[in-house]
Amino acid sequence: MTELGPVLVVTNLDDPTADLVIEELHDRGTPVVRFDSGDFPTTLSFAAHITSHGIRGSLTTPTRTADLTQIRSMYYRRPSGFAFPHLDEQTARFAITQARYGLGGVMASLPNCLYVNHPHRIGDAEFKPSGLAAAVASGFRVPATLITSDSIEARKFISQYQRVIYKPLATPLYRLDGVSSTVRVEEVTAEEIDDSVSGTAHLFQHRVEKAADVRLTVIGDETFAVRINSDLLDWRTDYSKLTYSVVELPPGAEASIRTYLNHFGLVFGAFDFAIDSVGQWWFLECNPSGQWAWLEPETGLPMTAAMANLLERKTT
Repeated sequence: MTELGPVLVVTNLDDPTADLVIEELHDRGTPVVRFDSGDFPTTLSFAAHITSHGIRGSLTTPTRTADLTQIRSMYYRRPSGFAFPHLDEQTARFAITQARYGLGGVMASLPNCLYVNHPHRIGDAEFKPSGLAAAVASGFRVPATLITSDSIEARKFISQYQRVIYKPLATPLYRLDGVSSTVRVEEVTAEEIDDSVSGTAHLFQHRVEKAADVRLTVIGDETFAVRINSDLLDWRTDYSKLTYSVVELPPGAEASIRTYLNHFGLVFGAFDFAIDSVGQWWFLECNPSGQWAWLEPETGLPMTAAMANLLERKTT
């Protein structure tokens, strides 16, 4: 392997989690090149040659130039996406596609790079049906789930399980009166289901009568499990009501976690579990680009150091 070079951090400008990791890497003397896909092509350029030895070339920001063969790792967080606002709609669509398959394809093919996580693997793991199916195959308990566009099937499912919640399958930007909003996780009754269900796909899931939640963050070989206590159906709706404590994994959970991550080719994952009244853990989801940094000051867990170790390739 060639000499280890910089860590690439690919994310938008407003990313406090990435800021913490970059600061840690800087303090260690590890070079970092940060950019956002939205910087291209205004302040970000690249040149990549496909040769018999693989991809060779460079990527250039206003302050850094990185040799593509010497990238040590890539922390792929939350880039804003390619945008060409100065072009008409049709031309912009063409330019975005070329950028995605050009620069995006090069960034996904770096020869000596550890991806945290690989953008293609992130894409695979973000499909909730795929994640739930993989969780079952990995040995997790998973609540009964229906994904459907059929109102009759939805009503039958709710009638069978009585207490059922609705979840969005993904959370794209959604605005109400110009304000950024999100579709909430809510309990739903059979009487609320009408023919509008046929308009798209929906996810219904048997509600776990939970005593607490767990956010379990896997960073390379390190596992950090935090119990989240609240009386909320979805704890993410009000962080002020949450209390935290470090919790041990139940028997067999570590093996299931590794099976799940290996299935998708991930080295990082933010798992959400519900703990029921008898202490059983129920898999809800795993976010391959999930948040974790707010838990460190609440618990003292060394998560930033673990991420820096992984990106420096000290734990692989």
